[in-house]
Amino acid sequence: MDRILAAAKAIATARRSRAPLKALAKDVAPRDEAEGYLVQRALHDLLRSQVGSLVGYKIGCTSAVMQQYLDIPHPCGGGIFEKVVHDSGVRLPHGDYVHVGVECEIAVRLARNLTAGDAPFTAEWVAGAIEAYHPAIEIVDDRYVKWETLGAPTLVADDFFAAGCVLGPAVPRITAPDLLSVTGRAIINGEEVSRGTGADVLGHPHNALAWLANHLAAEGRGLHAGQIVLTGSLVKTIWLKAGDAVVMELDGLGKVEATFA
Repeated sequence: MDRILAAAKAIATARRSRAPLKALAKDVAPRDEAEGYLVQRALHDLLRSQVGSLVGYKIGCTSAVMQQYLDIPHPCGGGIFEKVVHDSGVRLPHGDYVHVGVECEIAVRLARNLTAGDAPFTAEWVAGAIEAYHPAIEIVDDRYVKWETLGAPTLVADDFFAAGCVLGPAVPRITAPDLLSVTGRAIINGEEVSRGTGADVLGHPHNALAWLANHLAAEGRGLHAGQIVLTGSLVKTIWLKAGDAVVMELDGLGKVEATFA
């Protein structure tokens, strides 16, 4: 456990100072993704005073375009914290990030718990636990000297680029469209730069949510009513410049906006 805490402290120090993270020393770096998640949990404890309590999760690498981009062929999870969840229209300082990017996502808010004892979960099961959907901007931060050299275990340990999110108005599940047919458009400074569909997220965003519930259950943990889950990007990450205005439009779910000044 000394190695786990040492890795978490190194990552926490880099995040607090906004210093790009170098590859961790071999005697500290997590050896596999299971160790990466142990470091992640320790990191969450260390960062609580800075980012607030855990209010949900993000799921990365859920689409073919993102798996190819990151060269990781399976989903990965990270935390979402209360102080970095923003409402649509927010203006955020570009300088608060090392290298900020955005992704177009369908977020879910849970109506009831998904406890470890109820696993294994299916897409149909977790769908019934959803209260509402939100159009969402996931904020990601390439806070690394060179992320390609770190490996998946260290990226997992550092919440897999997670830096917060911006949520649009909630759409109740019972009135929402079929997520398979939802097209998401990423618009930067008034120009559409990318698009994708709900079907691009592991075949359906509910599949991503089921993956997360089963992943947490394997660690003896669960999801809880009221938590937010970002189910994965419909588009490849878009890296921003200072002053960029971001709009994500999702058919039937509305739009969400943010400016990085």
